[in-house]
Amino acid sequence: MAQTTTLPALASLEGGLSRYLDEIRRFPMLQPQEEYMLAKRWREHQDPKAAERLVTSHLRLVAKIAMGYRGYGLPISEVISEGNVGLMQAVKRFEPEKGFRLATYAMWWIKAAIQEYILRSWSLVKMGTTANQKRLFFNLRRVKSQLQALDEGDLHPDNVKKIATKLGVTEEDVVSMNRRLGGDASLNAPVRADEEGAEWQDWLVDHTEDQETALGASQELDGRKALLAKALGVLNERERRIFEARRLAEDPITLEELSAEFGISRERVRQIEVRAFEKVQEAVMKGAQAKAPVPA
Repeated sequence: MAQTTTLPALASLEGGLSRYLDEIRRFPMLQPQEEYMLAKRWREHQDPKAAERLVTSHLRLVAKIAMGYRGYGLPISEVISEGNVGLMQAVKRFEPEKGFRLATYAMWWIKAAIQEYILRSWSLVKMGTTANQKRLFFNLRRVKSQLQALDEGDLHPDNVKKIATKLGVTEEDVVSMNRRLGGDASLNAPVRADEEGAEWQDWLVDHTEDQETALGASQELDGRKALLAKALGVLNERERRIFEARRLAEDPITLEELSAEFGISRERVRQIEVRAFEKVQEAVMKGAQAKAPVPA
C-alpha cells in the first residue's frame, strides 16, 4: 500500500507544513457511493489508483487529528507522517460492505499509529505498557487543565487523587507520569520545598486488594463481559454498530456522525440506540437469571 500510493511531500519546516496543508486541500472529498466503489475496487482487484484516491481524500483527516498532538514536543511533520501510515493501514483493511464510512473506521487506525509513535519517541520505561497507562499519558494534560493544576513541578496530593480516580489508575502512576512529562524527581522529595517532614511517597497509599478479592472481582468481570458479548447477538448489524459506538466506545461517537454514516436523522439514531440498549439489557438479565444457582 505504501509503495503504490504517492503522497504530497511533507517537509519538516513550518513553511513546508503550510504548503503541505494547502496541497492536501486540493484533493476532493468523496461521496459515499464513490467511496464505496473505490473501496470495492481496491479490495477485490487491488487497484492502486483506487487506493490512492481513498488515501489522498482523507489526508485532511490525518492532519486534523495530528494537530491535536502538538503538545508532546515532537515535529508535527513526523506526527502527520505516522498518521498517514495508520490511514494506509485502514484503507488496506477497510470493508465497505459493513455500511460505515472510511473516515469513521480510519480514525482509530490514525490515532493508534500516532500514539504508538509518541510513546516510542518518549521512550517511556514501563509507562504506557497497559491501556490504563496509555490513557493516563494522553489525558494527563487535559485533566490537569480541567483541575487548573498547570503549575510546574509536583501535583498537590488532592489533585493526584482526583486524577487517579478520574482516569482509573493509581496515585503512584499519576505522580510518576507527571514527572516523566515534566522532568524526573524523587519520591523522597518533601511535599513543600520550604518544609521538612512529609514526603511525596507518604501520599501514595497502597490500595491493592488481596489476592482472593482480586480473583473474585476478576471472575465477576469476566462473567459480565461474557453476558454482554452474548447479549449483543440479539442486535442487527446497524443496532450493534450504534450501540457500540454510543455505549461501549471510550470516546462515544456523536448522534450527528452516526446520522451521516447511516443517512438517517439524529432522532432516528437516538431511537435505535435506546431500543438497542433495552434489547441488550433484557438479554443480559435473562442470561444472568439462567446462570443463577438453583436454591437447594
